[in-house]
Amino acid sequence: MSLNKQNPRPLENLKVLELGHILAGAFSATILGYFGAHVIKVEPPKLGDPIRTWRTLKDGTSLWWWSLGRNKKSITVNLKSEEGQKIIRDLCKHCDVLIENFRPGQMEDWNLGPEDIKKVNDRIIYTRISGYGQTGPYSKKPGFASVCEGFGGFRYLNGVPGELPVRPNLSLGDTLAGIHAALGVCMAYIRQLENEKESGQVVDVSIFESVFNMLEAVVPEYSGAGEIREPAGTTITGIVPSNTYRCADRKLIIIGANTESMFKRLMYALDRKDLAEDENLSDNAGRVANEQKIDDAISDWTKRTTQKEALTILEDSRVAAGPILNIQDMFEDPHYQARELFEEVSANGEPIKIPAIMPRLERTPGYTDAAGPTLGADTEQVLQEFLSMDEDLIEKLKKQEII
Repeated sequence: MSLNKQNPRPLENLKVLELGHILAGAFSATILGYFGAHVIKVEPPKLGDPIRTWRTLKDGTSLWWWSLGRNKKSITVNLKSEEGQKIIRDLCKHCDVLIENFRPGQMEDWNLGPEDIKKVNDRIIYTRISGYGQTGPYSKKPGFASVCEGFGGFRYLNGVPGELPVRPNLSLGDTLAGIHAALGVCMAYIRQLENEKESGQVVDVSIFESVFNMLEAVVPEYSGAGEIREPAGTTITGIVPSNTYRCADRKLIIIGANTESMFKRLMYALDRKDLAEDENLSDNAGRVANEQKIDDAISDWTKRTTQKEALTILEDSRVAAGPILNIQDMFEDPHYQARELFEEVSANGEPIKIPAIMPRLERTPGYTDAAGPTLGADTEQVLQEFLSMDEDLIEKLKKQEII
């Protein structure tokens, strides 16, 4: 599965100006850059994007930054200054996409809102990410992922009945919003490719709606039957069996045998012919009604079987099952290696592995060109190449702390 970097990537003609900071806007641009877009990341002078100093640091830089900042050019611009705002408007003349994730109204305060940018480039795809969206009574509220995951319905479902909802140790809301923004950009871009006279449009992405978009049947179940889905711990409501089980060696496995044929194969593998041939368990509705009986049977078997033994038996029986992996397990797993899910880059002269980005395209795959750049590494090059600035003007802007 060796990656052929000679093939063109699908977004190589797309020029993106990223004004996002921290995660949602930045991750959206990371996806686009991975698949070939030319991304110019605008950061505040001196401090840069806060992600540069978040979580685990090495030599003063976040290890996260090398991944999130990949394939981007970094320039520093003071957006609070009129001169800095003019630089952004001038750069927008040469870009196809602008991505921002400031609070609603901030870009307008800087004279960089959609109407301001349309005056210099009416074809730009103006992509906005915020907690609650650009309209509505809550649009001005601060909207971090943690809060919006609750407002969007995810946190209510994620946990054990009767206990506090559980937060996954990831900012899922931000990441989901970034994916939705990248999807919106691509759809708007396809529309423009089909019509050369098509004007640009605003892509309005909110974190809470990106979470809400993941709720599957929760909305129609309430609308059509008045049901409010509740948290279900390690199970999933209305699908049996699908649960996590502890083995004799204290390791965990997940078993999801929720089709009729697979359920029978699972029960035969457990030497529970009685349950395999029980007509009351022949469909999902019957299994849901007898969930505890089924889970008890599976648990009785796994607690007498090691994880490795259990997974071997279940694989031989063609039952969907697998372990719960931590990151060390992933690095050591042959399937992760075969799928080339870790890409090596150089960061401060040392090799480091960062995750590949999906989806996987057969003929025009994405890939990492380089780790995230140092702060402002490309300011002079971008201003010279895009805006034809000479060295004297660039030096003057530096002294004025505009860049």
